[in-house]
Amino acid sequence: AGRADGAAADGTAVALDFARTDGADATVSGALVLGRSDGNVRYLTAPWVRETSVRDLLDPDGSARPLRRDAHGVTEPLDSPATARDCASWDTLEVRADGTERLLTDLGELIPARLTSGPPSSPKDVSDAADRAAWARTACLLPTVRSHGVRSVNSWEYARQPLPESNGTARWLCTRAETWHGTGSRVLAQFQAPSERKAAPAAIAARAEDTPACGPREPQVLAGVLWKSRNGHWYVLAAGSDQLTSLEVSGGAKAHTKGRLLATRAKEGTEAALYGRTPNGKRVDALR
Repeated sequence: AGRADGAAADGTAVALDFARTDGADATVSGALVLGRSDGNVRYLTAPWVRETSVRDLLDPDGSARPLRRDAHGVTEPLDSPATARDCASWDTLEVRADGTERLLTDLGELIPARLTSGPPSSPKDVSDAADRAAWARTACLLPTVRSHGVRSVNSWEYARQPLPESNGTARWLCTRAETWHGTGSRVLAQFQAPSERKAAPAAIAARAEDTPACGPREPQVLAGVLWKSRNGHWYVLAAGSDQLTSLEVSGGAKAHTKGRLLATRAKEGTEAALYGRTPNGKRVDALR
């Protein structure tokens, strides 16, 4: 390396990063990334943070591990998922302040993203066993929103569906990543089939960008999948949030149902169009 005037450089130049953080408050500004190296990240925590720990999202039953800080609020290094090539673990920074625990994750930005659970109108911090169980199957989908200026990621279960042929119960979740600049949001509809593995990644049923769906302005969401039973039979499955009162599929499979859950026999490779309606008759198309 060298300078424009030809003088040698020693390779120790320091980079200064800037990030847009419009409307930052205590819920999202508890820490910032001080540096990354060798797959690790160190954070500088805010003065109001009283305690820090590490929690692996893929181990929902595990306890948080203590994370020491120095007198300036700088943490010890912890594994960063920001550049990881696999998803064997997903360490998050858990901060405690004012009696509240918050989970923050490194998604390649200067400010870690806050993780929450719950309906778009009232998301809450990930703090109980049910929230952690849902995030265990969601964590490995987070690379799809990495390095996009994400401020927060909320994931909420909007439906449960008994599967045909007594194959158990599936969970439908909607995961929405909000950005600091207010545009470019990313939304994923998840289908979580029953699994003995607590951290088995969910299937992405649908995805969309820069959409109000699954957010506080338009909380409704609808998605479908082509699913195969243990007996080898194929079905089109669909589920909508509780704003929907009927569903219909057309194309390779045809069915109509009152309510917000649908299951109909289909063939392998079937492609179908899906939409639902609200109580006032408004049409809601599937997320895409």
